[in-house]
Amino acid sequence: MPDSTTERDPTAEFGGSDVADGPDLEFHGGRGMSALPIVFFILWAVVQTALLRVSDTTGLVAGMLLGLIVGMFLVKGSWTGYANTIFEGMTQPVAVTAIVAWMWAGMFTETLQAGGFVGGLVWIADVAGVGATVFPAITFVLAAVLATGIGTGYGTSVAFVGLFFPAGILLGSSPVLTFGAILSGAIFGDNLAPVSDTTIVSAVTQDADIGGVVASRFKYAIVAAAVALPAYVLAGAVMPGIDVAGDPRKVLLRGADPLALVHLLSMGVVIVAAIAGRHIVEAISWGIVIAVALNLIGGLASPADILVFRAPAEAPAAGVLSGLPIVEIVSDASEIGVGGSIYAGAAGFFALSILVLLIIAAAQIMIRGGAFEAMLEWSIDHLATNVRNAELTMVGTAALVNAAITINTAAEIAIGPYIAKIGERFNINGYRRANILDAQTAALGYIFPWSGGVLAGYSAMIGLPGTFEWFEEGMLVNPAEVWPFVFHGWLLVGVFVLAAVTGFGREYVIDRESEEVARV
Repeated sequence: MPDSTTERDPTAEFGGSDVADGPDLEFHGGRGMSALPIVFFILWAVVQTALLRVSDTTGLVAGMLLGLIVGMFLVKGSWTGYANTIFEGMTQPVAVTAIVAWMWAGMFTETLQAGGFVGGLVWIADVAGVGATVFPAITFVLAAVLATGIGTGYGTSVAFVGLFFPAGILLGSSPVLTFGAILSGAIFGDNLAPVSDTTIVSAVTQDADIGGVVASRFKYAIVAAAVALPAYVLAGAVMPGIDVAGDPRKVLLRGADPLALVHLLSMGVVIVAAIAGRHIVEAISWGIVIAVALNLIGGLASPADILVFRAPAEAPAAGVLSGLPIVEIVSDASEIGVGGSIYAGAAGFFALSILVLLIIAAAQIMIRGGAFEAMLEWSIDHLATNVRNAELTMVGTAALVNAAITINTAAEIAIGPYIAKIGERFNINGYRRANILDAQTAALGYIFPWSGGVLAGYSAMIGLPGTFEWFEEGMLVNPAEVWPFVFHGWLLVGVFVLAAVTGFGREYVIDRESEEVARV
């Protein structure tokens, strides 16, 4: 999360509002060809995940690398500027923010898993009589609460896939529906949380105060959520779960330990710290500390479950340190290494982190090459002909940019100045502009198979077969399968399309003035 005490221009983090500030790139075929790396990647992702059903993040990394190489051959003149733009994009703070959130959330989730928190969830669900039909709806609500509290939908996606997704399978819920419910909850919080980076950026880029933006967007978010919630109940009643090897009831209750529910305190600490204004890294770090302490004090996990060094007998310090609970002497060379929840939680996102950096680099090329500006200039000149069309243009362009730049905060920073330009032409209030911008950003960042939120959740999911002995590879959800079931995301986009057409919630500059803008 950005530090709310620092004065800076968020648009400066991602190409700025004036693309002439950086090293402009010229392409054979015109400005539109600078979008080729992103387009190549999206086509690669569609073929890999949707057509071939290969859910491999490293494969997507290869696709993005090839896209960047292909784009280089279309650059006019020296390739140096193109190469420098790649590095410029990869060093954007917005990319690092996403990576840090994933890794911290991953460590936190793995530590809760080591303490059997999934078993605790299964136990309380069994006692409360929660079945397959309502579990996705409950998951949606709880994920929305966590995301609204901590302000990171990515972190929520990681945490809930690691904890609620396997619990849903044991309870008989449809895996793809449960994954969609998790992503929907993440969208709700990312859109509404006052401490969310997308909330902050949407407010600042539209010269609106954060408090007023949050208050004004609640009506849109709650309408979408009020429809999404019963939709998950109805879908849960008709969409079947999958078989678990052995007696599902025995598997269900084997690890159902009510003591593990003590980790509700760990999650509570994270939420309270975030709401109190603590940085998301600090809030989750406190959660990790509390989770480790509860695991050790309650005997829920051993020190080696949290962190372990597996060393060969001939290591210089093997004899001296072998008595420590976090040091194991192994004879098999293949077992040498570091393990435990802390290691696994961070290591699971290495490939995704590289992919994010490359995507941001490709987006920066699109900005410096002029494709982004050309697309938006055309939409301003040809589509935004009246207030209704202007708002529909804002919805459409924000959606299109988020489909291409798959890290939602980066997309929001890139599109923000243009949303302001369209809105100011028709005197649309800053609150309204910020809400239109953030809704598309929050929703579409968790829908497409190549979107950051989906890939973050999937990266957490692929570690589950090694965590639970009953979890099989066939239980994984391909990212290309989940998009129709992210109900809250689609409904949130639909709400703003209807709002633009009908004028629901529309405000003009003269209707009210924003308070002093809270800078990020």
